[in-house]
Amino acid sequence: MRNFLVFIFTLICTLSLISTAEACTRAVYKGPEQLVLTARSMDWRDEIPVNLWLFPRGMQRQGEVGPNSVRWTSRYGSVVASAFDISSTDGLNEKGLVANLLWLVESRYAEYDGSKPGLSIAAWVQYMLDNFATVSEAVAAMQNEPFVVVSANIPGTDRLATLHLSLSDASGDNAVFEYINGKLVIHHDPSYTVMTNSPIFEKQLAINEYWRELGGTTMLPGTNRAADRFVRASFYLQAIPQTSDPLIAVASLFSVIRNASVPFGISSPTEPNISSTRWRSVSDHKALRYYFETALTPNTFWVDLKQADLQKGQPVRKLALSEHQTYAGNAVSQFKPAEAFQFAGL
Repeated sequence: MRNFLVFIFTLICTLSLISTAEACTRAVYKGPEQLVLTARSMDWRDEIPVNLWLFPRGMQRQGEVGPNSVRWTSRYGSVVASAFDISSTDGLNEKGLVANLLWLVESRYAEYDGSKPGLSIAAWVQYMLDNFATVSEAVAAMQNEPFVVVSANIPGTDRLATLHLSLSDASGDNAVFEYINGKLVIHHDPSYTVMTNSPIFEKQLAINEYWRELGGTTMLPGTNRAADRFVRASFYLQAIPQTSDPLIAVASLFSVIRNASVPFGISSPTEPNISSTRWRSVSDHKALRYYFETALTPNTFWVDLKQADLQKGQPVRKLALSEHQTYAGNAVSQFKPAEAFQFAGL
């Protein structure tokens, strides 16, 4: 046990010195009567324009990496949050599958030479939401790495987009997808309810195990670093009310993800892993409601997918947020027809 604790303390000290990149947190709540909610915060050092989109079934898609891009037709409609209107970063589909894209500086993708089908990392979330109803389906499809995920630089920078992906579904199942040294690593277990940024997921679990030994009522790490946010979110998920009432559960989970958020205006040039929270979402897998709030607007609103017409042939629709527009209640009727954005690629 002593050697384990020494390892953990060494890892924590090492993490405190790492200059990584932008930060996010994701947490999954499981209540009685199969209530499952997923929350995430988007933390970014600079302004990151976001809009919400409703995508119907039957859309023709491609991976945007050249002639050998993956091609597919969307089986399921979805609501997604975009980044720069070039990437789907977060969303919920009509079967209750949720996908969240978070930063991971340790990501290393395979070299792409065009000999194998490729998928832009900007379309990774959308590919999952378009094609799968459950986590198990997605894991089974990805086991043999049917395509190469291809990354590129963040707009306006010379930094490669290094990201990992989490999935959760209406049954409470969870999976985390990471590319380590060019290989896809899949962590699949219903217990994997929290994910942040660095380090890689297996080390996040080890750090959390140490803090469980201490007990969250004795002491919790309080900084904005990714490892500390992981521990706090894990503890508070178990501490908040266990209820089948969505009103109480959504409010409780929002309080957890806000606790793991970074106050607006705070960033560190020496620790870019500490960046202001720009927006937060909570997805209700069973009710198919996607709750959303931004740091610069006063209201939390939601999108009820059961009231959205996602049939094949329906137009793509957009809810503009990039100029800090304010909405309240169910905003599904305020989406406007729009041309779908193109995923960033090669």
